[in-house]
Amino acid sequence: MFSALKVRFSQGKQYITDVRRAVPTGFHGRPVIDQGACEATCTTCADVCPTQAIALGPVRIDLARCIFCNECALECPTQKIRLTPETKMASAARAGLVVSAGEQSPQPAMVSRELKRLFGRSLKLRSVSAGGCNGCELELNAMANVNFDFGRFGIDWVASPRHADGLVLSGPITRNMAEALELAYAGMPDPKLVIAFGACALSGGPFANSPALDRAFLDRFEPSLYVPGCPPHPLTFVQGLLDLLGIDLR
Repeated sequence: MFSALKVRFSQGKQYITDVRRAVPTGFHGRPVIDQGACEATCTTCADVCPTQAIALGPVRIDLARCIFCNECALECPTQKIRLTPETKMASAARAGLVVSAGEQSPQPAMVSRELKRLFGRSLKLRSVSAGGCNGCELELNAMANVNFDFGRFGIDWVASPRHADGLVLSGPITRNMAEALELAYAGMPDPKLVIAFGACALSGGPFANSPALDRAFLDRFEPSLYVPGCPPHPLTFVQGLLDLLGIDLR
């Protein structure tokens, strides 16, 4: 027993004490676009982007499409774009995910008084992978581990939609998963919310133009939170949830 206690003491605190301020090392996160002018007729960043996430005139990046591959930053001749390790990128509005030159961050997830009243003390989530590659699903699983431990904020995963307050959607929504997604959402009791997690869920990602997709679900049920990334960092998810629900860590 004393040996086990000695090991536990040597490990210290394994959980992230302040998830709002934590910044991971080596992470390709929130992009920053310098205000300096581009070279005349240069379209390099837009040309190398595999998901058409970059628009020009002025340069802006749609984080819902971005897969954070860093190719734009590597290829830009003037180093106008760079990816920072910042994880706070989730937004309550789809339009809030567009980053332009000079902006320090995308529009953050603002506190919803109604969602805070309903779910601020307890939020049960059901994950549905609608054709995902399992990258996003691995990060969602990490939310319950000792590092991120979102259970301490009253947020938990549940095995059945009937026990869930919110549906966390990952994957581009393939035609084969469209009905299963609808059934999962229909099985959830009201009131309920939808969270879109990852570039595939937000925009279709690299598969946006595929005929194998059926994204009609999102035309009918607008997400309350958009979490960008490929896959998103667990901190991006938990920071967005805390902001949306107005959960105070003090």
